[in-house]
Amino acid sequence: MSNRSNVMPETVERFNGSFQAGPRTSQLKPVSFEDTSIAFSSQSNFKLRKTYWLFALMNQGWLVNLGTFFIKIALRLHLPIKFLIKNTIFEQFCGGESIQDSEKTIKHLHDVHVGTILDYSVEGEENEKSFDETTLEILCTIERASKSDDIPFSVFKITGLASTDLLEAVQIGDSLNKEQKTQFDQVLNRVNTLCRRAYERNVRVFIDAEESWIQDTIDTLAYEMMDRYNHERPVVYNTYQMYRWESLDRLRRDVNEAHAKGYFLGAKLVRGAYLEKERLRSHEEEYQDPIQATKEDTDRDFNAAIDFCLENRDIVSFCLGTHNEYSCEYCIQQMKRLSIEPGDPHIYFAQLLGMSDNISYNLANAGYNVAKYVPYGPVEAVMPYLFRRADENKSIAGQSSREFTLVSDELKRRKGCN
Repeated sequence: MSNRSNVMPETVERFNGSFQAGPRTSQLKPVSFEDTSIAFSSQSNFKLRKTYWLFALMNQGWLVNLGTFFIKIALRLHLPIKFLIKNTIFEQFCGGESIQDSEKTIKHLHDVHVGTILDYSVEGEENEKSFDETTLEILCTIERASKSDDIPFSVFKITGLASTDLLEAVQIGDSLNKEQKTQFDQVLNRVNTLCRRAYERNVRVFIDAEESWIQDTIDTLAYEMMDRYNHERPVVYNTYQMYRWESLDRLRRDVNEAHAKGYFLGAKLVRGAYLEKERLRSHEEEYQDPIQATKEDTDRDFNAAIDFCLENRDIVSFCLGTHNEYSCEYCIQQMKRLSIEPGDPHIYFAQLLGMSDNISYNLANAGYNVAKYVPYGPVEAVMPYLFRRADENKSIAGQSSREFTLVSDELKRRKGCN
């Protein structure tokens, strides 16, 4: 296996097209996450004011709870509220109802040097028919990603392809009956079909992390796919939730395993999204809480993981899936210290569409590799995703306030420029 850390980015081809090297470290543009003129440069005054009012409402926790309650009732009663949803929260956080509908968002992001990660966010019923339909749709995202370099990654969740109960039964070592064995064989086939297609089409693919009681099964599937398809280049990326106290050691172990077996490790680093569920379940079932004791512990391990990935760039390609400004700044500074170019093809930053544009756009403007998760799907079917986004903005300390403040600052700046 060649040592890629000694290869200058200018000589490396991006896996989905020609790679454009960023500015050399001696000519770097400064990055300021406070620069709203760059963060919202592509938004009209009308769109910005609309965003302002949306985050103003989302900044009120009680209102989010009330709105979520009434929207669920209205959808259950088939009341005509789709137009309202589509032109507010859906427009903010989703690309469209289909890949074709999302093309406008893909182009918009591409124009400001931000990639798209198409995220099929439909949460169907747990049956074999819905799992097969989801597999076919993800194959479509891989095909779309293979056609141009504006989509650097595809992504899927294992629970979109398999029953949660089945994944848990496999994890705890239950003896599977004949039907369950057949179903798990189908899961393996679906995962392999997606990863093989990604390999054939030169597309990188994320396998998202999920709850701890099924994550070991997901990890095992991810490692098997890496060993099949990552020997030439990083194709399959597993996700590490750094709010779990064991994740840093797992990352180190997995890198050693990749070294031993001769494949590249793809890693997406996130903090985590299931904190309340994890803590409640560990308390109810009386097992050790898998979550870090404090947020500071999570932040420490997240940044330690950045250091570890940077130190092992000969074998690790990684993406920071984070809205945390400090961790993004930390990675930037470590890259500078190690004389790593901003456009190094083995390092990416990613945020959700509609959130943290101050991070995404300012990083992209300075030549770093950035992508936005762009969820899509029929309005009614992606509502669970949208409810989580609203709740996430409410529950993450200061997140909605931060978004609201940034939009407010930009509106004030534009008023002062007139």
